[in-house]
Amino acid sequence: MDDWVAAVGRDGELAKKTTVLFSGDQFSDLKKTAEARGRSIGDLIRSACEKRYALVPHEEAVEAVDALSSFSLPVRPVKEMKKELVSFEESVDNGGC
Repeated sequence: MDDWVAAVGRDGELAKKTTVLFSGDQFSDLKKTAEARGRSIGDLIRSACEKRYALVPHEEAVEAVDALSSFSLPVRPVKEMKKELVSFEESVDNGGC
């Protein structure tokens, strides 16, 4: 099945088209990867673009920020944390930890 028929974008349809040139080796590797994963080459490229350029819907981005902010992590002034890191690195260099 053609890429444009099989895939559907976030907005429900694929409406734009582009041409991307690959070397023979790049295309061969991409085709093998797509076949191994049971996906189309176009789907792999769209997915890579979304991951590389953070092309996610606003709602997903907000959910991700909310999830990260829910972690209970120790946060102190930067100078204090840098001192702690340097102290830890020195102890590792001296055979500690």
